[in-house]
Amino acid sequence: MRLRNLATMASVLPFLLPAVPALAQDKEPEKEPVIVVTGHGLEQTPATPAYDVIEIEREKIVSGSSGRIEDVLGSVAGFQQFRRSDSRSSNPSAQGVTLRALGGNATSRALVLLDAVPISDPFFGYIPLSAVAPERLESIRVTRGGGSGPFGSGALAGAIELESADAATLGLLSGQASINSRAETELSGTVAPQIGEGFAVVSGRWDRGKGFYTTPEEQRVPATVRAKFDSWSASARVVQPVADNLELQLRGLAFQDQRVLRFAGADTSSEGQDISARLVSRGAWQVDAVAYAQWRNFTNKVISSTTFNLSLDQKDTPSTGVGGKLEVRPPVGEDHTLRFGADYRRSEGNLAEDSYNATTKALTAHRFAGGKNTDLGFFLEDDWEIGPVTLTGGVRADHYQIQDGYFRSVNAAGVTTIDNTFADRSDWTASWRAGAVFEATEGLRLRTAAYTGLRLPTLNELYRPFVVFPVTTQANAALGNERLKGFEAGIDWQATENVNVSLTAFDNEVEDAITNVTPDPVNAPNIRQRQNIDAIKAQGIEFATQLAFGQISFDGTLAYTDAKMQSSGVQAALDGFRPAQTPEWAASGTVSWRPADGMTFAATLRHVGLQYEDDQENDALPAATTVDLFAQVPLVDKLSFVGRVENLFDETIVTRNQGGSMDIGVPLTVWGGFRYGF
Repeated sequence: MRLRNLATMASVLPFLLPAVPALAQDKEPEKEPVIVVTGHGLEQTPATPAYDVIEIEREKIVSGSSGRIEDVLGSVAGFQQFRRSDSRSSNPSAQGVTLRALGGNATSRALVLLDAVPISDPFFGYIPLSAVAPERLESIRVTRGGGSGPFGSGALAGAIELESADAATLGLLSGQASINSRAETELSGTVAPQIGEGFAVVSGRWDRGKGFYTTPEEQRVPATVRAKFDSWSASARVVQPVADNLELQLRGLAFQDQRVLRFAGADTSSEGQDISARLVSRGAWQVDAVAYAQWRNFTNKVISSTTFNLSLDQKDTPSTGVGGKLEVRPPVGEDHTLRFGADYRRSEGNLAEDSYNATTKALTAHRFAGGKNTDLGFFLEDDWEIGPVTLTGGVRADHYQIQDGYFRSVNAAGVTTIDNTFADRSDWTASWRAGAVFEATEGLRLRTAAYTGLRLPTLNELYRPFVVFPVTTQANAALGNERLKGFEAGIDWQATENVNVSLTAFDNEVEDAITNVTPDPVNAPNIRQRQNIDAIKAQGIEFATQLAFGQISFDGTLAYTDAKMQSSGVQAALDGFRPAQTPEWAASGTVSWRPADGMTFAATLRHVGLQYEDDQENDALPAATTVDLFAQVPLVDKLSFVGRVENLFDETIVTRNQGGSMDIGVPLTVWGGFRYGF
């Protein structure tokens, strides 16, 4: 970890934390206070059900067929990464996540939080999925839509909240070790002791393997290699009470991920170090204050698909993210839950890369780019409970700055050929959200909501061009902010204790959506540029059900989304096309059988509909349907055997198709191993 940057973290804390101890004191503390340490934030507010929310419990989180967090999130229909590849075989910069088919580029349009801290890469906006070990989590809450509100900017398509497990859930010792049919391994372990009235958690994980061929057999050449991967992550967390109703949570994370993509020498890596501090007060004045700092880096080597020589070496992309949030809930009476506060985020990064002639291998240019984005937001929201009706409404104001942007190119002789500095810009923008929940009868709930949201372009979108041969995508320093407006209505029905059904209809529109556009598809079909189009409009229906009949249970989700680009002027040719990488249909269903305590057998069917690689709907990614299996059988004490099968019927999953040049996803893979303490 770069300790010199800890000063940045320290500079954030004073703005967020001083008020907390004073607010935490009750006027008349109990004579014998009972201190309860949870390691979580404040409880959800009464109007949370006004939005389309799905919760995933730990039992399901640790039962994924691949052992990867993206596999767990894939059980929510409508969740998607930019590409269908998982975090073992994709380029990390393509790991942007979104919801509701609001895709079209590789940056995340959904905000992902780990213990209230945004975890997206400060430069690229992708999610470091390999650093998020499912076994460390207790629950996941996915809010589709819902606007920015208290979540902050970036929650355009929704928010994904990851909650770490506490010591009571994890037990003192837990771990697992598995090996698959390609002799790839997965090893993890956790120690979670009780310390005083709180606890600590130390966890590590290591995944490595030779990988599978992402290139179809008929397209392989001598330079083709398997998608080798080697990644590790380590985390530490301490939770302690510091006063009555006041809890301190400290967390640290370090990770490194190395992959090889398609050709020998096409090496890519990502690494990071994160720290955060959180104070939670559960007194009369409830407070949640968090501050964090992140240091990340990314490297990538591009190999020509014609000469198989190095054409681009993205050798260094260091970035820093700092920020925090303060939320206060004053005592305003039993019928109201008022919360207000502020949040701040700053992303800063730089790119250094070398370009080569792929035929002669000669160095042609050194390129440098970077900048800084900041966002300061203020929010106010109130939930009002009136008998069977709960109303909610909130407003938000964001002051953003896009500054210090530059792009410079120096040729092999050391002569500067391009030296661009881009004008700073800043402004205020307002957003709002409102909703209502009506408990019509016992077990029947009706809800509706309307909202707006904001996302700033990332440093990557603004300043970094990239190549996925033969396509070159240009950056665009003039990109504007994306704005969401949407509304939805839904019904939640608990027919019996064991039968739950949810249905949501939504209409979401992202104005000034950033998309990879082909400016001249006739004369330059392989040149794209990031541009703001008029809008992406998505209308659809989301369905979810949970059924339980004794030892048998079923969890299913289904999403149909009609997403279209709205374009005019020089982009008029895109009007009515579906955004790149966006399916109409997505579905997931899992049948589980639990015949005894600690014993589980499960089968999951997933379907992703037809998608297109490009904005012209020329290169299709066919629909794919897969079946995965999971089994856990107790052996002795807390030791269990675990078996997993990915892609049981070896379905061909096309993850990239650029003019017929294709990549494919994970083939049939069988895992076996042991776990302790689960």
